[in-house]
Amino acid sequence: MSSAKIRHLDTDVLIVGAGGAGMSAAISAAQAGQHVMLVDRSLIGRGGATIMAQMTVAVALGEQVPDDWRYHYADTLKAGRGLCSEPLARLLCEKGVDAIRLMDDWGTGWARADGHMVQAHAPGHDRPRCVYVDYLNTGPAVAKTLRTQVAQNDAIERLGDILVVDLVVHAGRVVGAVALHLTTGDVLVIRAGAVIIATGGLTRLYKRNSASLNMGGDGYALAARAGAQLIDMEFVQFFPIGHLAPRLVGFDPIMWDPFRYKLGGRLLNGLGEEFVEKYGHQAEKEGYTVTRDAATYAILKEVEAGRGSPAGGAYLSFEHVPEAELRKAFGPIIDKLAANGIDLTKGPIEVAPIAHYHMGGVKVDVDMQTDVPGLLAAGEAVGGANGANRLSGNAITEAITFGLQAGRTAAAYNATQDRVGADVVDALAQPVVKALLTPSEATSSGAGSATTTRPNVAAQIARLQAIMQSDVGPFRTKQGLERAQQALAQMRAEVGDAVAGGDGPQDPVQIDALDLRNMLMVAEAVTQCALARTESRGAHQREDFPAMDDAWVLNQMLVWREGRWVLTQRSIERLDDTHAVTAPAGVAG
Repeated sequence: MSSAKIRHLDTDVLIVGAGGAGMSAAISAAQAGQHVMLVDRSLIGRGGATIMAQMTVAVALGEQVPDDWRYHYADTLKAGRGLCSEPLARLLCEKGVDAIRLMDDWGTGWARADGHMVQAHAPGHDRPRCVYVDYLNTGPAVAKTLRTQVAQNDAIERLGDILVVDLVVHAGRVVGAVALHLTTGDVLVIRAGAVIIATGGLTRLYKRNSASLNMGGDGYALAARAGAQLIDMEFVQFFPIGHLAPRLVGFDPIMWDPFRYKLGGRLLNGLGEEFVEKYGHQAEKEGYTVTRDAATYAILKEVEAGRGSPAGGAYLSFEHVPEAELRKAFGPIIDKLAANGIDLTKGPIEVAPIAHYHMGGVKVDVDMQTDVPGLLAAGEAVGGANGANRLSGNAITEAITFGLQAGRTAAAYNATQDRVGADVVDALAQPVVKALLTPSEATSSGAGSATTTRPNVAAQIARLQAIMQSDVGPFRTKQGLERAQQALAQMRAEVGDAVAGGDGPQDPVQIDALDLRNMLMVAEAVTQCALARTESRGAHQREDFPAMDDAWVLNQMLVWREGRWVLTQRSIERLDDTHAVTAPAGVAG
């Protein structure tokens, strides 16, 4: 019998997710005088996407060449293929400058040359704009910087191994959450003045992904069940050059981007030919210039035509780069790769698209507030800022900028609200609490006797990932999407939507079942939006509707009602005349 118990906690601001966005939100809320509870399924500051990022950070600092946030904004809108929320994109690009300089003040250690931060020229940008930390250490350095700031603030309470199961809503307002402490199996009822969703994206829905295990769309499901709207869920960005072969140990599968930035690796098909220009893009004569959606399309089309690499992708070759240049750019990494049997001077590696980022998400305003009072979101959990395709380098800028904004807003919101009583929160939480504490068992009969078995939920998760990879991946058709809908509907009929009970601490079946509950809900959202959008735009590519259609310059909105998604369309959120952005004078590219 389980020894799990119910524990009651209280805080001003509850932040779900402790990656870059969550830690940034915690810092700003605490600086505004709030008691903050920062919870994560992993260790604080050591899970999620930020710490995995071995990339660059886009921000118009103008450290090496003249720049202005308005040029960054223009590039963000262009990459977003007309679907960006202009207010959110402006916030990202304009306030991102202060956010990244703040990170510099805190000691992130951006690479420097001649006293200035080095800025790389990433795909889709009109000039060198992206800062980084040497030797593929950008994400870990950012995470360490934020962890240090969090640890130094006594107003931030840090709780790891916490899986938030549902939010508590009273009179249309979010007033807390119910969570499972994985280490003990205890159920936590958390009263909070405001809740910030900072759980990252949904790329764990796919068989090939660059995500940590907690990136299964938890935040989207939590927000939707609490009544919040989701936006543009069809736009899943596939990183074109995820590592495919040979075997690679101890590295992020998307580690090849910095090599491409610095050294201009050549993309080759199975015949050894450069091929990007076949698909309406200029040959990459000077570095890495093709955007991610275009490169993904080109690689998969070559594979489809029978011109892929042996493992089913494309070759990425640095054989044209002298070894001295390779070592100058990535010395220690070259040696680590050699220990994996990979010599970049003697042969190519194989790469293929991999689910990497989600442009859609929770609908918020520029203060990071959802349409449900007391509920905010930040980072990749937010939808709309990046439109149909995220501009390279925007992810960490978005995480920090939106996180800082969300923390400030939560503090201001709490200053205007009376707190709901703990007894009210506890009463509303009881159905979920009881479900979590109820042992989950299934009994089957065989050979004249009953035996107790538990469902193989891990196999169900693998089944869902295979469905999404096959029919809701980078290239979609009506037939495939309808097939996915039918398969997901069958899964829902089998597993339902109930909160899973458990059998004590670290119960893997319960944890997988809670994950599947969210993953299935979010997979249905992505599939429904993808089927409705009858065009190809950015990261959403329909083989049966291969062109962009001006009639689809629309956002798709989802709400969860009575166990199903309700889909509507609405016009793009534009800046009003007061906030319109005009190109600056005297900062030409």
